[in-house]
Amino acid sequence: MLYHRLQGVGDGTQALSKLSANDEINIFGPLGSFYPIEDEKEVLLLGGGVGVPPMLELAKCYRKQGTKVDVVLGFNDADSVFYEDEFKALGCDVVVATMDGSKGVKGTVIDAVDAHHITCDYVCSCGPRPMLKAIEARYTRGYMSFESRMACGIGACMACVAKDKKEENLYHKICKEGPVFPIGKVEF
Repeated sequence: MLYHRLQGVGDGTQALSKLSANDEINIFGPLGSFYPIEDEKEVLLLGGGVGVPPMLELAKCYRKQGTKVDVVLGFNDADSVFYEDEFKALGCDVVVATMDGSKGVKGTVIDAVDAHHITCDYVCSCGPRPMLKAIEARYTRGYMSFESRMACGIGACMACVAKDKKEENLYHKICKEGPVFPIGKVEF
């Protein structure tokens, strides 16, 4: 059984959004990388919009090994909020931020981190590029998952490459080497 949550923003997700429960599809995967599970006493998971579901799976991994998990979820408005209860059921400390202030802290996930005085410096995140840029500006320890339009999904077409921040002529294939990279590894 496959559970999915998506927004119909491209042709592929538009088609997927028209599926009903129990429809059958062929899938090719898994592709790319997931977050490494590090031996940390506490982790901060920052998820924005459709970047929230990978954070739930990561929270399960960390809670299973007894790690304290702080979660900050960012959405546009209260009607868009999901998985808050699922994170709480795992024993995570959960904060919600909405851009319009209709639920939780008004503003971004970073605003919510500040408002709740969350001091954990090991961060894993997934969400829109502006959110990831703000996270990269503040944190140096942890991982980010990059969203990119991907054509082939196996690294052959080079449609999803991102430049390495330190090595001048090095590029990374988001679909194959990523989408998860250490904070500060690749350019947006």
